[in-house]
Amino acid sequence: MRDLEVLMNPNKMVRHLQKPASEFTKYDIIKFIDDHHIEMLNFRYVGEDGKLKTLNFVITSKDYLESILSTGERVDGSSLFSYIDAESSDLYVIPRFRTAFVNPFTEQPTLDILCSFYTREGLALESAPEYILKKASRLFTAETGYSFRAMGELEYYIISEKNDLYPAKDQRGYHTAAPFTNWECLRLEALQIIAQSGGKVKYGHSEVGNFSTETHMYEQHEIEFNPVDAEEAVEQLLVAKWILRMLGQKYGVTISFAPKITVGKAGSGLHIHFLAEKDGINHMADERGLTDVAKKMITGILERAQSLTAFGNTIPTSYLRLVPHQEAPTMVCWGDSNRSVLVRVPLGWIAKTSMIKDANPQERGDVPYIPGKQTVEFRVPDGSADLYHLMAAMILAAKDGLLSKDSLKRASELYINVNIFKPEHKDVLGRLVALPASCADSATFLKEEAEFYTRDGVFPSGTIGHFINKLKAFDDQSLSERLYNKPEEVKKLVDQYIHCM
Repeated sequence: MRDLEVLMNPNKMVRHLQKPASEFTKYDIIKFIDDHHIEMLNFRYVGEDGKLKTLNFVITSKDYLESILSTGERVDGSSLFSYIDAESSDLYVIPRFRTAFVNPFTEQPTLDILCSFYTREGLALESAPEYILKKASRLFTAETGYSFRAMGELEYYIISEKNDLYPAKDQRGYHTAAPFTNWECLRLEALQIIAQSGGKVKYGHSEVGNFSTETHMYEQHEIEFNPVDAEEAVEQLLVAKWILRMLGQKYGVTISFAPKITVGKAGSGLHIHFLAEKDGINHMADERGLTDVAKKMITGILERAQSLTAFGNTIPTSYLRLVPHQEAPTMVCWGDSNRSVLVRVPLGWIAKTSMIKDANPQERGDVPYIPGKQTVEFRVPDGSADLYHLMAAMILAAKDGLLSKDSLKRASELYINVNIFKPEHKDVLGRLVALPASCADSATFLKEEAEFYTRDGVFPSGTIGHFINKLKAFDDQSLSERLYNKPEEVKKLVDQYIHCM
């Protein structure tokens, strides 16, 4: 099985080195560079704005290459993070070999590697986004015995000049195929490149959002991943966003992960699916349905949902998406199939049925039952999410739910299986608490729960303070009311945040 996984892996490095990326060593990197005549090396890392940065190296000798890979390089931390002082800003960037991939866009053969930040003392930078997530993951496993695994659904709009050959059907783009969608070609190219770059792609498709103006057309698409360790889940989202934007540049179109493009049209979320795993076994469901482990983790997320928006919904237009009747959550609750709940339990292949045999009567022999595909979906975050911090915060919330004694009781109280916005269910709606309505509200909730995020040393207090101050600075209280029936002002705001994170 391992040999097949290596042979079928689209990552060129995995196939050439005949080992999974998790086992890459410095000398594997050097061998691949030598065997493929790689001329350049890029160190990649995430700054405060959530986008991948680049440090470029020309490979001039094996000694120089080994030096770079052994010791990393230094960078100016104060130019990457506003909360690092200029007088003590030197940081090391150290490559994580398992993240290496062949850059698909450079003219010269080039290898890219994601990096971590270290201090002048050679210690991991406590406030580095990737280290905050690593601390959260380690704490989750140490205190619960489980591993937290996750994946994201990356929704985005492709904005291009209008094409009247096949006019868009307003808000009817879900799973549309070419030629009735204009940018399937870009999505297919992205899927292939993301997989070659190490992303564990599940699938891609066009999404609901589909509309035109007098001059432009707007198509919404989605790429979904398979569950992996939390750190890898963030890495593949970051690389995928970079790849999509690079392809947008190639095709001369705008790629936007913004939560809202215009009022009345589908917004783009960045839903996060998660699960608890132990000894390679998914513990979210069994033959009876959702497990207590899953329900406790859901409760933990629900209890911190209001402050989690500080990491997952970080710009004013985030809160134009979180409105009723738009398949986006507004109230703190969970359910099975209702796409307006905050945490949704999607189909998980729990029932041991013979669907394949029913669809294929000619199939002979037993069809293997493949367990362990159940996840639960946190539907609040959007493309403005600060991914490292969001995932770390979610892990802490899920851990708290697992360890709290009243989690199952709270799960029962917050479970909803009706449309809460119908008049006959106003009593149900009345007992639920609402998500924040603005960045300013989100900052208030984060300030109230700051101790929760800092108490185990995962989030530095300065990091929490930075998020609070940044959110407050938008001064966006009652934004929806202020923008009501003002399309030009909405467009101005959307344009301002079109390239969030």
